[in-house]
Amino acid sequence: MAQSQVGLIGLGTMGAALALNIAEKGFPIAVWNRTTSVTHRFHRDAGALSAQITPADTLEQLVAAIAAPRVVILMVPAGQAVDDQLAALAPLLDAGDLVIDAGNADFHDTDRRSAAGLSFGFLGMGVSGGEEGARHGPSIMAGGSEADWQRIEPLLSAIAARAEDGSPCAARMGESGAGHFVKMVHNGIEYADMQMIAEIYGLMRDGMGLPAAAISQVFAGWNDGPLQSYLVEISARVAEAADPVTGQPILDVILDRAGQKGTGRWTVIEAQHLSAPVPVIDAAVMARNVSARLGEREAGEDRFGAAPGPVRLDHATLEAALIAGKILCYAQGFAMIAAASEGFGWALPLPRIAQVWRAGCIIRSAMLNDMATALDQHADRNLVLAPHFADLLDRTVPALRQVVTAGLAAGNPLPALANGLIWFDMMRTARGTANMIQAQRDFFGAHGFQRLDGLDRPHGPWSSAG
Repeated sequence: MAQSQVGLIGLGTMGAALALNIAEKGFPIAVWNRTTSVTHRFHRDAGALSAQITPADTLEQLVAAIAAPRVVILMVPAGQAVDDQLAALAPLLDAGDLVIDAGNADFHDTDRRSAAGLSFGFLGMGVSGGEEGARHGPSIMAGGSEADWQRIEPLLSAIAARAEDGSPCAARMGESGAGHFVKMVHNGIEYADMQMIAEIYGLMRDGMGLPAAAISQVFAGWNDGPLQSYLVEISARVAEAADPVTGQPILDVILDRAGQKGTGRWTVIEAQHLSAPVPVIDAAVMARNVSARLGEREAGEDRFGAAPGPVRLDHATLEAALIAGKILCYAQGFAMIAAASEGFGWALPLPRIAQVWRAGCIIRSAMLNDMATALDQHADRNLVLAPHFADLLDRTVPALRQVVTAGLAAGNPLPALANGLIWFDMMRTARGTANMIQAQRDFFGAHGFQRLDGLDRPHGPWSSAG
């Protein structure tokens, strides 16, 4: 007998947390994992929620346990595993059923699957917030038809995080791969935000000689101001934590080699295709790649000497620099989303995206409230030109310039902060130096150029110049 309102496939860390969230919100759920023992262990460990959960030993049992028209959520690894699961479900589902891919899929794959003529409905859904978010309220970014979204919206809104005003952090972003695209950019911003925090941490550790405990206090203080955010909050907690083995600060025993799952790289690659510059995200991806080259970095230090030197900076200046960097990073991310909205015909709801990111997700921060307001007032205006953020940049960019100048002069690597400042300076320069590049292109390739005086002379006098 069909009892469950929804099914879920894949009981890894995120899948198990999301299933418990769904059950806790009052939606009976059937679950299946390809390893049967995992399914039954999950059901046993669910405690009081086990009454809301139906464990299935086979896909056929899972489908039979869900009330028609069925909804099945996939929480399996991105890529071929999703295609395999869709193929396995095809003979078991009806035309009115709906499958939701809630993994970290490449949005191009989601577009392809949406256009493949599946015999059932299909939604691509980005879920952010890690295990804690999945369990107690993530940020949800869906892509697919309006009809499919309306059908599943009550459940998704129920399990989503809530912003301070009580609104659910769940929304439909547009057709097909739009949800996974927005999640991808979210993750790119996440890379950049983390990198800028790490660079400020490095200045305090190497440039100012502060111990981890003192750095923790600085971050904790900043989290009570404009920088209030999940990432600054956990940075304070990470810096104060002690290693249970050695008793040293945990940061002092962690190898400085950062992992990555690819979404930041996808963001940078797609930004190039869209001609949407995201140099802060680009720098963050580059920095992770360099961090992996530990042997080469050790050889570089042996040959050239240790890079970081002392700097004379105060905490207020560092805070202001991080505020400026954060604004510039998010401005680039939203500009990329706007470019995709136009390029892919998605009509992506920029103000709603900022609202959805206010809670549940990794980049949640108080600043997103003002970003949502600015985008609602003028969605096609770059955030740096919104009055509130333009005024903030007036006050904080001098600090960013001071931090980048002092840090680089002393050999402290600051790729994300420096790239943000460079982008800002280019964005406020009405006449830059690309006229030289265009002249060069015309000289060797007859590519032509536009003239300031409007005369119809598209090529230069290069032959007479020899």
